[in-house]
Amino acid sequence: MPKYNKLVRDRIPEIIEGNGEEPITRILNDEEYRSELIKKLNEEYDEVVNASGEDIIEELADMLEVMESIAKLQNKTLDNIIIEKEKKKNKRGGFSKKIFLEGVKK
Repeated sequence: MPKYNKLVRDRIPEIIEGNGEEPITRILNDEEYRSELIKKLNEEYDEVVNASGEDIIEELADMLEVMESIAKLQNKTLDNIIIEKEKKKNKRGGFSKKIFLEGVKK
């Protein structure tokens, strides 16, 4: 029996059952859930870094799904994240100018 030991999307167990297999699952407590979401965020980050072409959009969507779940644990929403992003962008700017800081002279 393959062992995965990782957080999966809600419909994965029914998809596994649809393939004639039996998923072995358990429900995480909030502390475990948070820890597994952070692991999943890192996993999705790696997939974004290694994606190419149009695949990067799908991987970013996966990353956004995890971010939304982390926000919910904080009783926040994706809108709250976007508001914070805009505040930071207004204060410090975005990345559209492609500025690469090589150093600072004193």
